[in-house]
Amino acid sequence: MYRDFSSINGRTFDLLVCGGGIYGAWTAYDAALRGLSVAVVDQGDWAGATSSASSKLIHGGLRYLESFDFKLVRKALAEREMLLHAAAHRIWPLRFGLPVYRDGRFGSLRLRIGLSLYDWLAGAIPAERKFHRYSAAEFAGRFPFLNSAKLIAGYSYFDAQTDDARLVLELIDGARNNGAVCLNYCKVSGFTESNGRINGACIRDQVTGETGNLSAARIVNAAGQWSGSVQNENPGYRLSKGVHLILPDLGEREALLLTAQSDGRVFFLMPWYGRTLVGTTDSNYQGDIERINVEPEEREYLLNEVNRVVKGAPWKEQDVLGEYAGLRVLKMSAKASPSSISRDWELKTSRNGVLTSIGGKLTSARADAESIVDRVCAHLGKVRPGSTFGKPFPWRPEGDYQLWVRQQWSTALRLGIDGDSAGWLLRRHGNRVEEIFRLCSQQSPLTERILPDVPFILADLIFCARREMVVHLEDLLRRRIPLLILTKMTPAQLQRLAGLAARELNWSSERESAEYSSCKRKWLDE
Repeated sequence: MYRDFSSINGRTFDLLVCGGGIYGAWTAYDAALRGLSVAVVDQGDWAGATSSASSKLIHGGLRYLESFDFKLVRKALAEREMLLHAAAHRIWPLRFGLPVYRDGRFGSLRLRIGLSLYDWLAGAIPAERKFHRYSAAEFAGRFPFLNSAKLIAGYSYFDAQTDDARLVLELIDGARNNGAVCLNYCKVSGFTESNGRINGACIRDQVTGETGNLSAARIVNAAGQWSGSVQNENPGYRLSKGVHLILPDLGEREALLLTAQSDGRVFFLMPWYGRTLVGTTDSNYQGDIERINVEPEEREYLLNEVNRVVKGAPWKEQDVLGEYAGLRVLKMSAKASPSSISRDWELKTSRNGVLTSIGGKLTSARADAESIVDRVCAHLGKVRPGSTFGKPFPWRPEGDYQLWVRQQWSTALRLGIDGDSAGWLLRRHGNRVEEIFRLCSQQSPLTERILPDVPFILADLIFCARREMVVHLEDLLRRRIPLLILTKMTPAQLQRLAGLAARELNWSSERESAEYSSCKRKWLDE
């Protein structure tokens, strides 16, 4: 994946997709597979905002049953089941525990009914994926770190997990391999019109400053929190802020769905890359969309709720290894609480013909993108059915996935890669992992970890820098490899990684220094 502004400038396309998050990526991939000429651009990096700030879940949304949003849950569960097969490297199973406390918000009978409905909406699933009930002692044994005072029972149910930023990147690569022109750090600065309909865009390369234009028969606005600025109007949505913390590993292999004692909201404790991911909050947001920070009171809220359910000394602010915040675009609603607003999706058409994607979920984005491209094809008079449902992902290994994992795992161990890093390497790169193995065989030091406490090797960093359209140091260390949110990096460690990136990306010493300073200011000095 390489950037080339000349590949988009002056061209004519069937479709221009504005926004390189999960909805933009799926739309571009779907349209490219149908044979449309497609361009997808983002003013920043791929998955640079909300799509790398999610809870990393591919799930039906158990809590949406409480608001009787059965249609959304059924759709998301169908997508979950499909993705577990089509993207076995990218989407992995994760069971969730649900403790039942004597003074808890949900009683045992209510949970049993809800989980039975959840499994029924998922269709014909294997027995091992169905929910289970446990006694208090059994549940405490499964989650030994959990405070078992007042615990009367527990349940577990099935869902799945992913790395959201890499999910988006893989889809962008799939679109590119099927003929789409994909350019990050390319801003749409304006549109051209004919007879009141938009027929093109003015674009600016954010890296070089070069400007240009393109023509497009149809425009899809998938810019998320920037959707209003793309069209210079508010297409009708509201924003909700979600915050997540990264805490030390609790040793869990299953996740927990919990309810906050302070306000009854749902939050999760989940294993992710050998850490514990905690979140999310859900609050109305009307602030600056360019800079989304974790506020002290949000951090305190999550820490307090975690400390109520986890044994031992309470976690404090200094125990937080990393954190991130993002904005969800929700359908307009008069409801005061964002938690009570449906996460379902809608497509709006402006008077000038722009299609704007509003709402939705990481899990169900594929199905929604298919509807977007259906609308585009109808406008173009091109009857071409979608083919993304069940289609193996671009980086999914062929054949028996588990056999492939065993074979590649053995290769990784022979090369000297440690077991944890090997496992994540296969999930992160899928069928491209052999290219990383070649780097390791050529330079054995590249099998070493980038940092001792996180499961990523140097060859992974080198490969991402060379092949994954990295522009800035933050692209590499936050989204290609999530180092900046998984560990408390020292300035010396960051300086070393900036040097490695500079050599691979041919940065001058001045550029290397600027990238280091920018990354340090944002991630280490806050």
